[in-house]
Amino acid sequence: MRAWGERIRRADPRWRDLGLTLLVQVATTIPFVVPRDPLDSPATWPAYLLTTLGNVPLVWRRRAPVAAIFGMVAAGSVYTLALDGPGQPLPYAPLIGVYTMALLCPVRVRVAMGVTLTGLILASVAFNTGTARELLFALFVFAAAYALGRLQHTRQAYTAAIEARAAELERANRIEAEQAAARERARIAREMHDILSHAVSIMIVQAEAGPVAVRRAPERAEAAFDAIADTGRDAMAQLRTMLGVLRTDGAAPASPRGPQPGVEELTGLLERVRGSGLTVSYDRTGAVRALPAALEATVHRVVQEALTNVVKHAGASEVTVRLEYGERALAVSVVDDGRGPGGSSGGHGLIGIRERAAAHGGTAECGPGPGGAGFAVRVVLVTSPLEVGN
Repeated sequence: MRAWGERIRRADPRWRDLGLTLLVQVATTIPFVVPRDPLDSPATWPAYLLTTLGNVPLVWRRRAPVAAIFGMVAAGSVYTLALDGPGQPLPYAPLIGVYTMALLCPVRVRVAMGVTLTGLILASVAFNTGTARELLFALFVFAAAYALGRLQHTRQAYTAAIEARAAELERANRIEAEQAAARERARIAREMHDILSHAVSIMIVQAEAGPVAVRRAPERAEAAFDAIADTGRDAMAQLRTMLGVLRTDGAAPASPRGPQPGVEELTGLLERVRGSGLTVSYDRTGAVRALPAALEATVHRVVQEALTNVVKHAGASEVTVRLEYGERALAVSVVDDGRGPGGSSGGHGLIGIRERAAAHGGTAECGPGPGGAGFAVRVVLVTSPLEVGN
């Protein structure tokens, strides 16, 4: 039953109005076909045709509700004045016309039609029985039809507002989902850039130094190749972890999903960089303490990207990594003695560093080192207020 109601609601309004007209025609036909008292007015074909003519305006009730009402009233007036046929229990078509007018017409039209129809009702009752009973009944049924029309108008307006709100929320949710996906893609791109760029840079430096070491210091060549293998394995492990997070088929990941690297993992990172022949010093000052995992991962990636830039671009021999723990912030600095800002541009890497700092409410500055020599990356990250005083 509900499915049929939904089909009717979605049907073309013209077909619905035609169906309603046929339904009213059936109702108005009943007094003409049921057995009648011989003393009642005869059921003639002219009376039936005029009754049908009074129902026809229902077909265009939505397109011209006022004209449809006047067409019904005109047919009914001719029927009352010129013919003496069977009466109807209710004026079906005019009532539907009043309902439609109340539903669709603006207030000034409704007021004018209300005054006009009230006058017509008074005249009709006076011509027919002139009793207060008939007058009250007529006024009641037409007022009820008008009230139902206004209630339906309110319901439709409320439904439209709810649907518009739902559509707006759906659009907002879709936009938020797209933005979240874009942010996640950017985050994954940064992570993969940091992992691959760092690993490949270290491996290239070690590979380039390998042939020289084979000729001059074979014992160092073995260490270089070991460093290449260790760096490659570490990069593959981190990539497998990241790709495991992206799996959506429900299968078990190829390797356990370990935590993101943090501050403690900087030691291993620095050892790999030292293996490339670069002298690396590491210092931590202030009240050293545990930080949120996301913040520690950011510290690790910032240092990793800065060191990758040093290895790839700076031509430096020495680099200093320093973490300064403050009450409300953590400052990370990576300073080298290389060719300066021209040689250590870093490309997308420095953009990624700035994005990571901004994600934690911090800042990132990149430029010449102390005294204008070398290159310095300094990042300040805001720590959680809950961490203060720990």
